Amino acid sequence: MPLTGFAADHLDRRKLLLGTQAAMGALAFGLGMLTITGLVQLWHVYAFAFALGCVTAFDSPARHTFVAELVGEADLANAVALNSTSFNAARMIGPAIAGTLIASVGSGWVFLINGASFVAVLCSLALLRLGELHVQTRALRTRGSLIEGFRYVWKRPDLKAIALMLFLIGTFGLNFQIFISTMSVKVFHAGASQYGLLTSVMAIGTIAGALLAAGREKPRFALLLVGTAIFGLGCTLAAIAPNAWLFGMALVMIGVSALTFTNSTNSLMQLSTEPAMRGRVMAIRLAIALGCTPIGAPIVGWVADHFGPRWSLGVGAAAGFAAAIVGIHYLRKHRNLSLHFDAGRLHFSIDDAEPLTASHPSNQHAQA
Repeated sequence: MPLTGFAADHLDRRKLLLGTQAAMGALAFGLGMLTITGLVQLWHVYAFAFALGCVTAFDSPARHTFVAELVGEADLANAVALNSTSFNAARMIGPAIAGTLIASVGSGWVFLINGASFVAVLCSLALLRLGELHVQTRALRTRGSLIEGFRYVWKRPDLKAIALMLFLIGTFGLNFQIFISTMSVKVFHAGASQYGLLTSVMAIGTIAGALLAAGREKPRFALLLVGTAIFGLGCTLAAIAPNAWLFGMALVMIGVSALTFTNSTNSLMQLSTEPAMRGRVMAIRLAIALGCTPIGAPIVGWVADHFGPRWSLGVGAAAGFAAAIVGIHYLRKHRNLSLHFDAGRLHFSIDDAEPLTASHPSNQHAQA
């Protein structure tokens, strides 16, 4: 993580992405050729997976921070949301296409098709009009630059709160494969077809959440608070759902809130971080977002095995409410959060004492 964030802040991000995307394509081609020739062994798969993880670790911070060079600060939040929309649409459609291709031409040829798809990405990066990029100031190489990102986040209460909220949701709440599969099999006594249907239903919710995020002018910390609270409520409703239909409706709520939360953490952490530190901060965020879910999966799975799937969803609900408490604590301590009722509705106000962007400080009073 320190190396990957350092690379994103100090190197030319476009050239770095050209290298990482080419390496990903080469890995896909290599595994495809081993599979087609019949030489592939299990240890090969482990080695290629490890290498892909290393390359992805350098690719992800550079790719996320490169968005700001493509569109500029003003459109960054919308660009992040649209990127999530395309990603989740691909995640919903891609496995079905891959499964059909595997059945017709075999796994090896699908690896080769995957490798060939990187040619389009490399051509896109190579053909960018460099003069129109919003090039940002590169970080200066100083002693201790590798761990400077940790110090930077530690000194920022807002970034610490976001990181802790993301840790709670990512570790205990984003284990949807466990939640959906165990509920389908053990509670609703169905098979793979219902699991696939429920997964698609949730994907609809995630795409809807991404589209809603794309329509917002700029992210606010209060949106994180709302997203975590709705996530906790959605997991609670899913845990007590008496049938698969109501469970699916709860999954839509979870999908919308999960995408709202994750998109907002991405946008807020980028927009509120100095450009020279953005790569290292995003590396920390990605390490939490991608690295904590596998840590929490065995814990959630153990709860599902020993106490039942509904209780594992209860763990997700507790994570959502705990993250909301972290957000409330931050807002009360640093943004003067106040709650009041008006015409029978609950309203809250916060003081935007901290800047949403490094270059455009704001001290406005926000009403939500």
